[in-house]
Amino acid sequence: MTTTKTAVGLRSERGPILLAVMISMGLIAIDTTIIATAVPAIVRDVGGFSQFPWLFSIFLLAQAVSVPIYGKLADMVGRKPVMLIGIAVFVLGSLLCGAAWSMPVLIASRAIQGLGAGAVAPMAMTIVGDLYSVEERARVQGYLGSVWGIASIVGPTLGGVFSDYASWRWIFFVNLPIGAIAAAMLWRRFEERVERRQHRIDFTGAALLAAGFSLLILALLEGGSRWGWTSGITLTVIAVGVALLIAFGFAERRAAEPVLPPWVFTRRVLVGGNLGSLLVGALLIGLTSYVPTYAQGVLSTSALVAGLAVGAMSMGWPLSSAFAGRVYMRVGFRNTAFIGCLSVLLGTSLMLTLDGDSSIWSVAAFCFIIGAGLGFVASPTLVAVQSVVGWERRGVVTGANVFARSVGSAVGVAAFGAIANATIGRRLDDAPASANGELPETADDVLNSLDSGASDAVKAFVRDSLELASHHVFVGIVGVAVLLAVSIALIPRRVDAP
Repeated sequence: MTTTKTAVGLRSERGPILLAVMISMGLIAIDTTIIATAVPAIVRDVGGFSQFPWLFSIFLLAQAVSVPIYGKLADMVGRKPVMLIGIAVFVLGSLLCGAAWSMPVLIASRAIQGLGAGAVAPMAMTIVGDLYSVEERARVQGYLGSVWGIASIVGPTLGGVFSDYASWRWIFFVNLPIGAIAAAMLWRRFEERVERRQHRIDFTGAALLAAGFSLLILALLEGGSRWGWTSGITLTVIAVGVALLIAFGFAERRAAEPVLPPWVFTRRVLVGGNLGSLLVGALLIGLTSYVPTYAQGVLSTSALVAGLAVGAMSMGWPLSSAFAGRVYMRVGFRNTAFIGCLSVLLGTSLMLTLDGDSSIWSVAAFCFIIGAGLGFVASPTLVAVQSVVGWERRGVVTGANVFARSVGSAVGVAAFGAIANATIGRRLDDAPASANGELPETADDVLNSLDSGASDAVKAFVRDSLELASHHVFVGIVGVAVLLAVSIALIPRRVDAP
C-alpha cells in the first residue's frame, strides 16, 4: 500500500495552496454558471434550442466518466500532476468552445472541457481533505462553498453582460487567464512526496462505464424529441446502456485495481453520501438551466437580470456551508443534512407558485432558500465520506462523490430537457389552426420567435408554452428534493473515522 504524503503541513504553507485550489475550483464554478444565461444568445447565433441541453449534458457526462479515473490516478501518482493536466485540458476545451461555429462543434468542444473538469473538481476537494483535519474542513469547505457563491454571482452576470453587450464567445475565453493563474500557483506552491509503485489502471471498467452512461444520457436527450419513447431505437439504446453498466459491475469485481471499487457501494456512509450528491447535482443543473430560460422567456427579463436571479441560489450556499461546519460537529452529519433538506423542500415547493405574472425578486428569493439548504447538505455529506477512509483511499471516495454529482447533473439536464421539449412539442401540436402559419415549427425556434416580428398573440402563446414547460420542470425538481431527503436517511447517525 502506498504511504504517499503531502510535504505541506504548516498553516503558513497551506494558505497559498488553498488559494490556488480555490482559483482552480473557480475555473469550473464560473463555467458551470456563466453559460446558463447565454443559452438564448448561443441559440440565436448557431441554432438548436432542442439540442442546447447537450451543452450541459456532454460536459457533465465527460466529467462524470473521467472522475473515477482521475481519482484513482491521484492515489497512484499524486494530486498535483492530475490537477495540472485537468486545468490544461479544460483551458484547451474553452479555447475551442469560443471558436465554435456550429452547435455540433460547440458540443464536441464542451466534451473536452468536461474531461478537464473531471480532474479539477475532485482534486480540489481531495487536496483539501489531505491538508486539513475533520474539524478544520468545516471552515475550509465554507471557503470552497464561497467560490461557488462568488461564481454564481460573477458567472451569470458576466454571461449576461457578454450576451447583451459583447459576444457569448467571451464566456469561454475568460477561462484562459484564470486557468493560467491557477496552474502557475499550483506549480510553484504545491509540493508532495509520492512513493512510486507499479499500478494497473482499469481501462476496461472505465470504457464500459463511459459507454453505458453515454447511451443512457443519449436516450434521455433524444427520447420524446427526435425518437419516440417506445420506439425501437430508444428501447435498444437503453437496453444496451444498461447491459454495459451490468458488465461494468462484473468487470470491477475481477479488476486488480478497479476504477470504481465495489466497496464504495457497500458502506452506508458512502452510499448515502454519494446518492445525496447525485441528487444535489440534478437539482443544481435543473435550476441553473431552466430558471434563466423561464426568467427571459416568460418574465421577459434581460440575460443579466436572469443571471442575477439564479445566482442568488449560491449566495446562500457559502453562508450555510460555513455555518454547517459548526452544526455537524455538534449534532452529526445526518441531522445537519436533514436541516438542509427541509430548506430545499421549502424553496423548490415555492417554485411551483411561479407564473407569468411573478416577480423576478420572488424567483431570486426562492433560489436563495434552495441554495442555503444545499449548503447544509453538500458540505457535511462530503466531509462524512472523506472521514471514513485514509489517505490512500481518499482520492477514490472523493472522486466517487464528485462522479455521483456529475452523473446526477448529466441525467438531470437530460431528463428535464426531455420534459421541457415534450411539453413544448405538445403545445405546438395543439396550437390553434389560425396561428399555425406564425408559430415556430419546432422547439428549436421557440426562443427565436420571441425576438421575431410575430404578432402579440403568437408571442403570448409561446410564453404560455415556456411557462408550462418551466412549471413541469419545477415539478420534477420537487420530486428530486423529496428523494434527496430519503437518501440522507441512509447515512448512519454516527460516522467513525478509520
